[in-house]
Formats: sequence, C-alpha cells, structure tokens
Amino acid sequence: MEYVYAALILHKLGKEINEENIAKVISAAGVEPNQAKIKALVAALSEVNIDEALKSVTSLPITTTTVQPTSQPVEEKKEKVEEEKKKEAAQEEAVEGLAALFG
Repeated sequence: MEYVYAALILHKLGKEINEENIAKVISAAGVEPNQAKIKALVAALSEVNIDEALKSVTSLPITTTTVQPTSQPVEEKKEKVEEEKKKEAAQEEAVEGLAALFG
C-alpha cells in the first residue's frame, strides 16, 4: 500500500512515476524499498490515467453511518445482567436439590 501512496504523492507533485522516484519516497519514509514491488507498480501504472482513476473513485457517493444510542442506559443493562446471574444461581440450586433426591 505504501508504494501506491508513494505513486500518488509523486503524481500530486507533478513528478514522474518511475522506479527511482518511488524508491526515493519509500526510503524517505524510513523503509527499505522492495524493488520487485516497485517494478510491478510502475508497470501496472504505465497504462493507467491516474487523473481519470481518481475522478472515478471520488465520484462515488460516500455514505456515513450514525451511531444510534442504545435503548437502555448502562445501569439498566447492569441490572439485567445481575438478574440473569441470580436466575442462573437459582437454577443451579434447583438442580442440586434434584440431585440430592436421586443421590
């Protein structure tokens, strides 16, 4: 992904997207450039009009999701959890009582 970002930076700055320039950007970020990845990227981008590709991506509608508040406050949820624990404990006691009958 960092190689694609390097290519986008070069494009934005009006610089040529070639192996040497991408390697410089990657090196400037403190990462050892992978020449195989750089060659593959340059080859893939050689036939791509980056401006057109960016227009098609930015023209997509961006949807946002809103977080809906929960229907119950946290305190009520805690109370329900405590009630469930009490029910489970009562069920366990009932099972123990049955075991005593048949034990």
